[in-house]
Amino acid sequence: MSTFVLVPGAGGVGWYWHRLVPVLERLGHRAIAVDIREDDPRLGLRDYADTVVAAIGDQRDVVLVGQSMGAFTVPVVAGRVPVELIVLLNPMVPLPGETPGEWWEATGQPQARELNDRLNGRGGDFDERVHFLHDVPAEVIAAGASEQRGPSDTPFGQPCEIDRWPDVPTRVLIGHDDRFFPVDFQRRVVRSRLGLGIDEIPGGHLVALSNPAGLAARLDAFARGSA
Repeated sequence: MSTFVLVPGAGGVGWYWHRLVPVLERLGHRAIAVDIREDDPRLGLRDYADTVVAAIGDQRDVVLVGQSMGAFTVPVVAGRVPVELIVLLNPMVPLPGETPGEWWEATGQPQARELNDRLNGRGGDFDERVHFLHDVPAEVIAAGASEQRGPSDTPFGQPCEIDRWPDVPTRVLIGHDDRFFPVDFQRRVVRSRLGLGIDEIPGGHLVALSNPAGLAARLDAFARGSA
């Protein structure tokens, strides 16, 4: 049995994992959905890592999962407490000392998203329903309306406080229907920054909401060393 510690993306809403947690538990694992008050401007990246470390406590056999901007938090945590495996999910993979605000231009994400939109007959600016919620069931969207909160500006100007990626086995899992971080873009960034390939499952950027069963199966396989 592994303990999956689930770190959300921008906004820090632990509710994001609510469909995944029971599936992981049915597979025999423990799952901790971390909630981080990223809407509080007094808190920043170091505080986010503190919150995750506190959630881990004395847990063992930890698999640390970071969604999107959570990838700025997980390497810091893995440098402070024992972690068996890191899984990055549709991640903003940081370079040492890079800020989340710098990441977008440095990786070319805006251009990659716009190109992917044009190739698939979509136009216009970012739209939450088009780029985030397109494959999330309507009832889940409705249930989550009161759960959402946006991040403060604070972390976007703060560097990722690592000297190098931690010496922890790392897997990168991509929802191949992600319209916000298109799969070819993610493959390029992951290869250039971590020297790794990617694994893919059906789903968009919010794959824990749209395909929790598929995500749990892949996480279970990673933890058991069978994928």
